[in-house]
Amino acid sequence: MRKKSGKNPRILVVTPEITYLPDGMGNMVHSLHAKAGGMADVSASLVAALFRQGADVHVALPHYRKMFHVDVGKLVNEELRVYMNHLNNSRIHLAEDRVFYYRDSVYSNYSRDCFLQAMAFQREVINNIIPSVKPDLIHCNDWMTGLIPAAARRLGIPCLCTVHNIHTYKATLESIEDRGIDAAPFWSNLYYTRPPYNYEESRSTNPVDLLASGIFASHYINTVSPTFLKEVVDGMYDFVPEGIRAEMAGKYYAGCAAGILNSPDADSIPEEDKALVMNYSAGSHVEGKRANKVAFQERTGMTVDPDAPVFFWPSRLDPAQKGCPLLAHILYRVIDKYYRTGLQIAIVANGSYQQVFRDIVAQHDFYDRVTVCDFEEDLSHLGFAASDFMLMPSLFEPCGLPQMICQYYGSLPVVRNTGGLHDTVEHLSEDGMTGNGFRFNDYDDGGLFWAIDEAMRFYARPPEFRSAVIDRVMRSSRQRFNHDVTAQEYIKIYEAMLARPLLATVYE
Repeated sequence: MRKKSGKNPRILVVTPEITYLPDGMGNMVHSLHAKAGGMADVSASLVAALFRQGADVHVALPHYRKMFHVDVGKLVNEELRVYMNHLNNSRIHLAEDRVFYYRDSVYSNYSRDCFLQAMAFQREVINNIIPSVKPDLIHCNDWMTGLIPAAARRLGIPCLCTVHNIHTYKATLESIEDRGIDAAPFWSNLYYTRPPYNYEESRSTNPVDLLASGIFASHYINTVSPTFLKEVVDGMYDFVPEGIRAEMAGKYYAGCAAGILNSPDADSIPEEDKALVMNYSAGSHVEGKRANKVAFQERTGMTVDPDAPVFFWPSRLDPAQKGCPLLAHILYRVIDKYYRTGLQIAIVANGSYQQVFRDIVAQHDFYDRVTVCDFEEDLSHLGFAASDFMLMPSLFEPCGLPQMICQYYGSLPVVRNTGGLHDTVEHLSEDGMTGNGFRFNDYDDGGLFWAIDEAMRFYARPPEFRSAVIDRVMRSSRQRFNHDVTAQEYIKIYEAMLARPLLATVYE
């Protein structure tokens, strides 16, 4: 087939999760919601921005029939014909396999199940969707799509791989081919546990690293923040496998890597949030936040006091990443030091460290000052609106969204200087004219305590001063952190990739 000319480039976004799709892409756009994390939001915002600009954009998704509320078994003949005709004429391409049909969530807790899902998804994309769509460029996401760049390179199709999380899976060519993917034509474009001698020698004894393969075979890669990319390349984290680090470094030093920040959901705005008892904007945040603080205190059992400084923890309680041990170690001292101010700490999150905080609260009878609640979406939204400060003392952070969301709601972030937190939070200046939060460097108890002290020093400033700072932060955050800004950065990469003649699409 000859290369297409005189038409908009055709982009195929391959993602295992997505939040929404824009009207006009197909009859099922309002049903296709499958979210586990930030990848869903990024994919949705990018596709919507491309579609608004008139790009020829297509999306490949697993067909999560149960989550999409599609029960094919109950369709009568005519309904089934309409349904199948829709699938054949849409910009949305659903990978069909029984492994997706009856799921309640995007991912399983069992790695073997995730592998089977990833293989079924990639089998359909490689064998059916790519030949049908004939894209000029493919955009893949994480290890669940790690084989596709290798297959795309074999076809001469440029591929962008977005690394959202440093998670991977290893599998032999034999096990990959047992799932219906003929890897022999592109086996040399994959990344192996050890250098391969030849296809036959490696087929059953030399596992393929799926994320490293996606990075290795892609023409361009990006992480979800510029600083995290540099931290990985510089070898700052022991948890990043050396193969993945080396391949990312290779792309980075070749000028084929970038960091692009995720952005909050467009619905996370205090003017329209239905979880709030009073909606508000930057201009009315003082009254709005006081009303929501009282409602939040009443709902969580803390002392009702609209003048009490409230620190909010919305991130999962993962001690390996999120820094919850730091807060646990200083919780008593923080409450004790600021007891007369009425300081309160609200944790609305699940995770292994939840019981540790519950035990501290019980031991010191802090029930009126500290609340530890299971995560609920509405309660979390109310917490953002009620709080004055948001805690996120992460050891590492590929991007993070709470530190951006909280600024939408007029809550200032208290964060460690790492990854996406470095890229989105600047320490507040003394005059309040610059900065949007409080940032500490060293990952230890003293660093977090210092940042909380800084936040409380700000809270002691005159109300007019604080109001002006929060007004500024709320307005600027909406301009800096939004889906259109994120999408434009991806579009720049697409344009650069498609401008290279050697990446022109060829179909054999």
